[in-house]
Amino acid sequence: MSTRRAKALHFDIHGRVTISVDAMAPTARQLQSMLACFATDTERQPDIIVDDQPEPMPDAGLVEHELAYTDNSVRFQADRVQVVRDADQWRVHGPGELLTSVVPVLDAAMIGKGAAMIHAATMAYKGHAIALPAAGGTGKTSTAAKLMRREGWSFMGDDWAFLAEDATLLGYAKPMFIKPHHRAIYPHLFEGARKPLVPSRFSGSIGRLTTVVHPFVIRYPRLADFSRRWSPEHRMVTPEAAFPGRKVTTSAPLAAAIYVERYEGSSSRVVEKSRDWMIDRMIGNFHIEMAGFSQRVVTGLAATSVVPWREHFAAKGLVLSKALDGRPCHLFQIPSAYSADQASDDIVRHLDELLPSILDEQA
Repeated sequence: MSTRRAKALHFDIHGRVTISVDAMAPTARQLQSMLACFATDTERQPDIIVDDQPEPMPDAGLVEHELAYTDNSVRFQADRVQVVRDADQWRVHGPGELLTSVVPVLDAAMIGKGAAMIHAATMAYKGHAIALPAAGGTGKTSTAAKLMRREGWSFMGDDWAFLAEDATLLGYAKPMFIKPHHRAIYPHLFEGARKPLVPSRFSGSIGRLTTVVHPFVIRYPRLADFSRRWSPEHRMVTPEAAFPGRKVTTSAPLAAAIYVERYEGSSSRVVEKSRDWMIDRMIGNFHIEMAGFSQRVVTGLAATSVVPWREHFAAKGLVLSKALDGRPCHLFQIPSAYSADQASDDIVRHLDELLPSILDEQA
């Protein structure tokens, strides 16, 4: 285990999982930004330690040239990332930006504490939480902007969140990525001297290029930081900047889960779904929406039996099953031809129609 921890950044994830990041590690700046809403000055025994000091792996097994592994650790050779599972503690080591390594580890650690990470827009309405799991580009960020203009709504997150087995939704108000097509919805974020963004018609091509080069860029933290700050694809802003004067809610009891997807139909439609259907979609959607290397971390841990598939997904499914018990689940399908603005209008209308009856039943 690494011993160089004279100075560390500390993060407390809803009182369940604590993360300690070596302030001298190359990844410190990125994690400080992406975990800012969980920053704390209180030092506790960390559940996850992140630094750039790898641990010895004597007599490690090999999976061709890709992985080296022991009973409790995996090293991803090309990326120079090592993940160690030591009883209830995790350690992530590497010389690059490590957010893509930390995310699946954080999910696993939270599952062990009775909460599962999901990919969803999350808002609170009159003390109740609404989860909108969805793929990227569905209209989540636009929907959040429109709901935040209404009375009774508060922001929890537009990308990731945690759903606890007692049906409490735990927010994650990380920085938001504002893209050119959000100009009409977030006009105040485009005022004054700002980083130039590509026209909306080119954002798809730039996004695909970013996806291709991302695994290589994150190995070089300075280049990655420059790319993140000056990429013409998006602008990174805090929720406080996106929604000035509006409240951020950290936790609330879940009222409903509504999975939002694009489809090849001509009009929007709502279908009631079972709890098991929603569990499968939440697990699958979170996995596929992770960065490519995050997916490889899950696969590498499973392939070496450090975190077997059966153990990981069964435990996550059980947490979500308890959380969604008795909660209404719906599928909301939106035509793929709709713009983000049109899609978000339909989502807001649907919530206006659905929520009064749901809240009356839970009162």
